[in-house]
Amino acid sequence: MKKFNLKKLFIYINVALILSITLSFIYIFFPKLPDSLDNRLRDYFFTIRGEIPTSNNVVIVDIDEHSLQELGQWPWPRNKISKILKNLTDAGVTIIGFDVVFAEEDNSSPHKVLKQLNIKKDNIPNYDLDFAQTIASTPTILGYLFELKKREFLNNAAPKIPAIYIEKNKQLGKESLIKGVGTVLNIPLLQDNSYSSGFFNNIPDESGIIRSVPLVISYDDIIYPSLGLELLRILLDTDKVYINYDEEGVSTISLANIEIPTDRYGRVLVNFRGKEKTFNYISANDIYNNSFKKEEVAGKIVLIGTSAAGLLDLRATPFESVFPGVEVHANVIDNIIQGDFIYKASWVDGANIFIIFFLSILIVLLIKYTPFWMNPVISISFLVLSLYALYKILFTYGIVLNIFFPIATIILGTILATLFDYFYEIKQEEAIKKKFASKVSQEVMNSLLKDVHSNEFQAMEKEVTVFFSDIRNFTKISEKMKDANKLISYLNEYMDPMSNIIIKYQGTIDKYIGDAIMAYWNAPADVDDHADKAVLASIEQIESLKALNKKLQNDNKPLVDIGIGLNSGTAVVGEMGSIGRSDYTVIGDAINLGARLESLCKYYGSKINISNHTKEKLKGQYILRFLDLVKVKGKEKPAEIWQVQGKGEASKELKEELELHHKAIKLYQNSKFKEALEIFIKLENNPEKSNKKIYEIYIQRCEDFIQNPPSNFIGIYEHSTKG
Repeated sequence: MKKFNLKKLFIYINVALILSITLSFIYIFFPKLPDSLDNRLRDYFFTIRGEIPTSNNVVIVDIDEHSLQELGQWPWPRNKISKILKNLTDAGVTIIGFDVVFAEEDNSSPHKVLKQLNIKKDNIPNYDLDFAQTIASTPTILGYLFELKKREFLNNAAPKIPAIYIEKNKQLGKESLIKGVGTVLNIPLLQDNSYSSGFFNNIPDESGIIRSVPLVISYDDIIYPSLGLELLRILLDTDKVYINYDEEGVSTISLANIEIPTDRYGRVLVNFRGKEKTFNYISANDIYNNSFKKEEVAGKIVLIGTSAAGLLDLRATPFESVFPGVEVHANVIDNIIQGDFIYKASWVDGANIFIIFFLSILIVLLIKYTPFWMNPVISISFLVLSLYALYKILFTYGIVLNIFFPIATIILGTILATLFDYFYEIKQEEAIKKKFASKVSQEVMNSLLKDVHSNEFQAMEKEVTVFFSDIRNFTKISEKMKDANKLISYLNEYMDPMSNIIIKYQGTIDKYIGDAIMAYWNAPADVDDHADKAVLASIEQIESLKALNKKLQNDNKPLVDIGIGLNSGTAVVGEMGSIGRSDYTVIGDAINLGARLESLCKYYGSKINISNHTKEKLKGQYILRFLDLVKVKGKEKPAEIWQVQGKGEASKELKEELELHHKAIKLYQNSKFKEALEIFIKLENNPEKSNKKIYEIYIQRCEDFIQNPPSNFIGIYEHSTKG
């Protein structure tokens, strides 16, 4: 889990808001392309859902290929259609609707043929008249078409409607309904003999697919019903239909006790039951020949239409690209009967925009606070969950929410947040590199960059080995070098190789204090064997002074002599300072002791002083000399001071010297000052001695204690000054 960062949180929320506002702007002002993609995604939902049962109240009488082969090419003589209507009525149908328009007279009618031949006879059959009488005597509702685009030779006649259409809460001057500009009606003889009629316009969307059907169309400021709506109105025996408006346009259409939700244009979104022939189809030829089961149509709504390809009434729907137009109307009627509508409520736009904002902020924040590898998991999980939720909302509650924009929000939110995260990581890496490039080794740098959101920079207690070094007699050197530039150049000649050695051994340079260097190991990144690495770096620094001093001597510059102090212990490490001005450093008693050990190098005549805390952690082999058990200024607890004289095994002479030294130290600590003094004098007289100052110190102490024996000697020497 990534750590909390208020500034970064603010930036990420702004990214989410910008994405949300951009997508909302497209949703509101440029909906065409997203709507097309959204519709196609919803089509997949229908495919996944598959077929669902119909109410079994609608039957389609199909003018199919078989009927055309048996009864002849279309249009059939009207007497054949009359026979179909009579057979259906005799079978007990409830109502019949025509998804066919009879816009021309029957040219095959005998009276029409004889008239064209100028032959006059009485009692010649008139198929149109007979058909009109059949329509009048059967529960038949005719169909017609509205012309929706201006063209030449438009018919301006209008059908009669035996109902009142009332518009409720309509805003003045705001027109929502689809407007017809002309009509394609049945011939007047038929139209006038029908109790009623309804239009059967199926209007595809911009992708050419039928997804919605208008229930009402406005023509010459009069509202006309669709075939399906009119069939149901007649069955419900109501003469009033209410068109209910809200601020967006049409919201519902009410008849009797049924309220049909529509879009703002009065169109019902079709909840298709399935593929072609989900409804019961009966061949028109079987009806004509009376070779069908009467119970299949008894008490049912019958729609007469065609599935024959040559009659051009095939449409594309979400389920398939070839779908009889008559079955679209069957689906609409069945939707209204069962009440399982799908619809876009007036509040849907607000809900869609809310979903965009909610998902955008949620996705961006989740990506911010989870590991990088979780990004695709989060994205895929939210895509699956969102699609499942939208699917359930569509088919359980019938509410049509936008599918495209939630998907786009999740994908774009993931990409943007991931890219931002990536570039933010780069920025963090650059900040770390800038802060530590000259202070730590490449290994430590790589460790820090593995996870820039780790807790490495938070203030914490951590075991470290601290390093202090200082140039001896630097005050005198600086006084002699009066030119500041030359002094800085001289210091850089020393600091550069010393710093490189610290970094080589994975140390972190804390700061340069004039001629002093402060460094530490095991922070900010963990360093294995940090005490050993600190000691090895110190030894190499002392050894490197030989080459440096040789060069300085050749350049007539002062030689460099340094003292180094090392201590290991728990310190507080982390970013410290004021707001806007801070540094990564270490503080605590362990650090202070390290500084005291460095300053005591002068006193003990040593180059490298380490505490017993550092000595106890060493794993390598080193040449060590016990110097003292002391209380340094400001400390109550005593610490052992050890001199590091090299690594590996000591020479025979040095080994013998150190053995005698430590023997004398034991005698001294046991208050056997005379015996200790003898050894210290012997060591001090050795011309090859490796530390002249230490023997002088202990000779002086032994002599003092012999003359003035201490009452309770415990071997602790207390330093009252820093050095």
